[in-house]
Amino acid sequence: MKTLALISVLVLPTLAEAKPPLREVKEIDNELYYIAIANEISEYCPSISGRRLKAIGVMWDLRSKANKLGYSDKEIRAYVESDAEKDRMRTKGEAYLSQHGVTYENPNSFCTLGQKEIERNSAIGVYLRAN
Repeated sequence: MKTLALISVLVLPTLAEAKPPLREVKEIDNELYYIAIANEISEYCPSISGRRLKAIGVMWDLRSKANKLGYSDKEIRAYVESDAEKDRMRTKGEAYLSQHGVTYENPNSFCTLGQKEIERNSAIGVYLRAN
């Protein structure tokens, strides 16, 4: 019984300190998603540019937030470079684009959505600029 009590005292604090995967930290994952959508729009629409310096600055801020939450640079890099996470983000992004009538066969549909996002000054629109 003493051994069980000792194990629980040693293990429970570790379990309480366990961090969720970065994909579950919405303030980080969502912002990367918005940047990814904006990047896709700017890649396919010639009349809209991405605000890359703004995106880079936000990404540095996200790294800092993740560090403050206890994630190491190695953990952050693993999350950002993960093929599974890239696939998840692409699937989520393509669903968003599709819901808004965007198709890869019609590059102008990217422009239509991008312009709406810019006009709304949405979470995606702040990373875009009309040329």
